[in-house]
Amino acid sequence: MDPEDLRADIPALDDCTYLNTGASGPSPTRVLDAVTDFHRRHKVEAPCGDGMYEVASAAKEAARETVAAHLGASPAEIALTRSTVEGVNLVANALDWGPESNVVRPDFEHPAGILPWWRLGKTVGVEERVVETSGGHLDLAALADAVDESTELVCTSSLTWTHGTRVPIEAVVEVAHDAGARVLVDAVQSVGQQPVDVHEWGADFVAASGHKWLLGPWGSGLLYVDEGVLEGLDPARVGYFGIEETDDVIEFAPDASRFELGTTAVAPYAGLAAGIETVEAVGLDRIRDHVEGLTDRLKAGLGDRLVSPREYESGLVTFEAEDPEATVERLAADGVVIRALPQPEACRVSVHAFNTAADVDRLLDGL
Repeated sequence: MDPEDLRADIPALDDCTYLNTGASGPSPTRVLDAVTDFHRRHKVEAPCGDGMYEVASAAKEAARETVAAHLGASPAEIALTRSTVEGVNLVANALDWGPESNVVRPDFEHPAGILPWWRLGKTVGVEERVVETSGGHLDLAALADAVDESTELVCTSSLTWTHGTRVPIEAVVEVAHDAGARVLVDAVQSVGQQPVDVHEWGADFVAASGHKWLLGPWGSGLLYVDEGVLEGLDPARVGYFGIEETDDVIEFAPDASRFELGTTAVAPYAGLAAGIETVEAVGLDRIRDHVEGLTDRLKAGLGDRLVSPREYESGLVTFEAEDPEATVERLAADGVVIRALPQPEACRVSVHAFNTAADVDRLLDGL
């Protein structure tokens, strides 16, 4: 599949110039078909056939294997969730926090990587240490100054939602692990537009969703948990999918499925698997090259309004506007979809494999 084939398979693109995948991506027909085909198989064929639990379980395990292969993980290290924020919360509430514990994060984190620590501060007294950054770039020396022996967790995005900048995850992990802290990565802006190998990163936890660059449905999330840190993690919520039970003892499942509860919507996972298969069919190297060329074109047209780095780092491009909300509304009225950011107060464009030079030019003309 090439980018032109992908574009032709996304029905939403018939109606607008869509440049907002960093918020939520439009799904190809093959993803929509995977969702609807599962529903038909599960609710029409399975009741009098293989059984509804059996069909749902098989679809979940197939999706788990697809996710694991895409991330360079083993299926035992993958829990299927509903969103990035759910994955972050699952980790936050499984760790053994004490009143002297602290969590360290950069100031560019999405609310998904902020609100759980706010709650733990209110309920347990966990200290939140925020590392100031500049232009979406993390100063590793500043990070190292914030981390000490009382740090339980370092939480960071792999790619900033504010500037589209890459975070050196391997270096962050080294700083954190040297101090005895674990690392949780929000990878939602990376998966689907850049290769992600969780074992190369070395992070303990990686959370993401399928509805952005993977072009999957809402409700499709994933959580990677390194098998070396599973023991001792006590999820705050428990269900029969997450335990092993014998005649005289109940224990958490020995793998990442301990974070899964019970019956849930499985169709989004069928769509997630189809989304992963779609971006892999295009090829992440091809996606990167395609997006780099388009963002170069966009940045040249934006000139001095550019907030993101001039050099390519990702498909997210942030630029200044006198009134970001009004700019977004005006462009939307002309059929061009981007978004406004609260911090920095600016506009953000998301360029994916299905976008074209004509899309970029239409945006620039509108500006």
